[in-house]
Amino acid sequence: MKKGLHPEYTEATIKCACGATFETKTTKGDMKVEICSSCHPFYTGKQKKSAKGGRIERFKKKYGIEA
Repeated sequence: MKKGLHPEYTEATIKCACGATFETKTTKGDMKVEICSSCHPFYTGKQKKSAKGGRIERFKKKYGIEA
């Protein structure tokens, strides 16, 4: 690699708003984030499921048709 061409790649601490911290390597340095894998609904299993249903389910419900 040519000298002076690539950015410095150093250790960094990532801090989340929920209080979780972890170590990684980055060119940016220490960071603060709003959401991480410890508090994100998709990863924690607290994600809300859509209860709307599809077109067929809505049609059957509207006209009282049983499958």
